[in-house]
Amino acid sequence: MAAIVQAPPADSAPKDRLGRPLRDLRLSVIEACNFRCPYCMPADRIADDHGMDSGSRLTFDAIERLVRGFARLGVRKLRLTGGEPLLRKRLPELVARLAAIPGIEDLALTTNGSLLAAHAQALRDAGLGRLTVSLDALDPARFRALSGGRGDVADVLAGLDAAQRAGFGPIKLNCVVQRGVNDDQVLPLAAFARERGHVVRYIEYMDVGTCNGWDRARVVPSAELRDRLHARWPLRALAPDYRGEVAARHAFADGGGEVGFVSSVSAPFCGDCHRARVSADGRLYTCLFAGEGHDLRAALAEGGDALDARIAAAWRGRADRYSELRGEAAGSARKRVEMYLVGG
Repeated sequence: MAAIVQAPPADSAPKDRLGRPLRDLRLSVIEACNFRCPYCMPADRIADDHGMDSGSRLTFDAIERLVRGFARLGVRKLRLTGGEPLLRKRLPELVARLAAIPGIEDLALTTNGSLLAAHAQALRDAGLGRLTVSLDALDPARFRALSGGRGDVADVLAGLDAAQRAGFGPIKLNCVVQRGVNDDQVLPLAAFARERGHVVRYIEYMDVGTCNGWDRARVVPSAELRDRLHARWPLRALAPDYRGEVAARHAFADGGGEVGFVSSVSAPFCGDCHRARVSADGRLYTCLFAGEGHDLRAALAEGGDALDARIAAAWRGRADRYSELRGEAAGSARKRVEMYLVGG
């Protein structure tokens, strides 16, 4: 029987300056990726060997201490990211250690899926609960272009099949939609997901980082996507599963599953954001659009109370609401962390 972990006392469960609690952690286990998606890690800006040197990367022991500290402060949802997390050697070993931490109720992983076929069963056996696979196109030529010429959609589809055989499901498919780039893939992806029992999350193209050449004209608002899908398969809105849920969820009226829309540009959700991010080298970022991180490595070396105090202090000082400020001088001109460092 799983251990029952009480919620942390009120004085140890930090809230930020806007009253938002700390509940979710996205943890990057590696900065390297085998793709060069233009909106995240464009090949003309990022070297092929970026992140392959493990010198500054947190060890498994440090990662476990880190997650235990976050769990003591109220984190219940943990997602492993990258880069591409399946490039991290012995990842199932790390998953098993994290799955055993008291308080972590939801352990998930986001991957580009290209290496998933070889690892799906081991990850499931280790205790991974959920999978999200990035899939911006089903068309092979379009997919290859969107992966920076590095990916084969057949590998991702094989990974999805292996994951389903291993017992993962429903698997979420993340699609970043760009007008004139892959918005014609919206309906094919929905049809694919309905047939296979997956759930698509359509994500508005965001100005994450500074190297993706973001152009608001390429943003397709979620309302437009919802209308397109509704015209083909009628939809009905679903109530959120929990406060702060990022995606607005809709069910297909015919019972063919559901879709979700992440609308950071057209309908910001900063007010309910309770998500922290830690990079592979141990820096805490309190927002996807943060400019600087809080270095946790010294506190990690001490562990225990020192680590908890460092995390709590950083969270209590948080006032981030970039998506609500987007376009204002205070927001758009500032430095922002690159997506591949904190996993999106």
